Amino acid sequence: MRNSFLRITAIAAISLSVIAVPAAAASCESVASLSLPDGKITSAALIAAGAFAPPMGGGMMMGGPGGQSVFKSAPTFCRVAATLTPTPDSDIKIEVWMPADNWNGKLVGIGNGVWAGSISYSALAEPLAKGYATVATDTGHVGMGMDAKFAVDHKEKLIDFGYRAVHEMTVKAKAFIAAYYGRKEQRSLWVSCSTGGRQGLMEAYRYPEDYNGVSSMAPANPMTGLMIGSLWTGYAAIKDDAHRLPMPKINAVHKEFINQCDDKDGLKDGIVEDPEHCNFNPAAIQCKDGDNNDCLTAPQVEALRDIYAGTKNLRTGEKTFDGFAPGSEQQFTALIGGKEPFPVAQSYFRDIVFANPQWDFKSYDYDKDLVASYKAGSEILDAPPNGFVKFFAKGGKLLLSHGWSDGLIPASNTVSFYKSMMGKMEFKKSADSVRLFMLPGVGHCGGGDGPGVTDMLSVIDQWVETGNAPERIIASNPPNQKPMSRPLCPYPQIAKYKGSGSTDDAGNFECKSK
Repeated sequence: MRNSFLRITAIAAISLSVIAVPAAAASCESVASLSLPDGKITSAALIAAGAFAPPMGGGMMMGGPGGQSVFKSAPTFCRVAATLTPTPDSDIKIEVWMPADNWNGKLVGIGNGVWAGSISYSALAEPLAKGYATVATDTGHVGMGMDAKFAVDHKEKLIDFGYRAVHEMTVKAKAFIAAYYGRKEQRSLWVSCSTGGRQGLMEAYRYPEDYNGVSSMAPANPMTGLMIGSLWTGYAAIKDDAHRLPMPKINAVHKEFINQCDDKDGLKDGIVEDPEHCNFNPAAIQCKDGDNNDCLTAPQVEALRDIYAGTKNLRTGEKTFDGFAPGSEQQFTALIGGKEPFPVAQSYFRDIVFANPQWDFKSYDYDKDLVASYKAGSEILDAPPNGFVKFFAKGGKLLLSHGWSDGLIPASNTVSFYKSMMGKMEFKKSADSVRLFMLPGVGHCGGGDGPGVTDMLSVIDQWVETGNAPERIIASNPPNQKPMSRPLCPYPQIAKYKGSGSTDDAGNFECKSK
């Protein structure tokens, strides 16, 4: 393999870094000699199969593969690390992992959780084991991801987190790939959940040339609205002791939800296929004289109804953000289990919107404070449903998915986003370009009552390669649980039992309109 490279040059007209494709592949170590106009390669080394160990505290992405086993399965790969500085205040760390042998010619971009602050090493390793080159970033700062203090008086760092870091890492990854393999990638794919889901949408919106296909699960988008919604959820149940919902009562509510809604799809199996069309009534377990502690008081019923209803203007009653679907209660602890609402949302208002360390969530005015809340971050953090014209025009494919029992990001919000997007597109074009798959009984990026293990990477890869939109996706239980598989259906279809055979086998279900 030859060791000579062409210098990466900046093309100001389009603000991209490019590299000419060498005639032959290069050694991994020699990639470090590449010169970046807005950054520096800090290391390039070959890592032996199964030998990688993540740094202490190294990112396990929310919802991503966990544990050390995922690294044991990794093949020998070229690990390239770089620091990117598109602005004087930027400090974006990225890692690009490239299989030393049997590269399949494709690049996979990996996202983050919450406010990021670390590289998702475990999520990098899984596609690598399947032959993909992979790339991830910390989005420009180091932290645990639960607060936005990194952005205080540093707007450029907020922009890096919002969209710029992911774009920059993608451009550089493609340059490193061309240098190492001596050829460009044949396609690039984005596969991530939560903040990673939002990042995928943002890429398709702002940089439609970066990826050919985007799998966006449980996207934290629009993030500004989600921050308001998370605050509202906390306010509904934490504003005073009477409205608090301790875990035993949350469990009782979920049990009652299953009791009321399980058989609406024609099969009583502990999984609610279509919570949208079950008019769940939490007042069914409201306390009466002599009831035990698992019943709900009137204020607790009110708190649940407010959470399900979503954010509303306290003056006009108008809804401003979707609420949580019934069935998501068991994940509410992060939002309503403390003395204050979800720290991720608290920090947005305390550090970015109001810049006041003493700010109290009970002081938020759901009428007057909305303008300031959107002004502080919407342009940087939110991808609009009508913003994908260029992505679809070039043949880009968007795979949306969300667990109905997600208790951190409302599933109904993704449904609303999808409907709004579809309403602005011609039917055939939309059906060829975007699909939404809901996961019954599944929580945030996994877990819950229903099968939640999917291979969205293979689905989006096949869709981009063949042009044939997925008609069903198989979801299964994790290996340590009872074997079960179910089909996921393109929204608004749902999976219906055919009437015979094991209900644990996806083959005995078909996708039908509601």
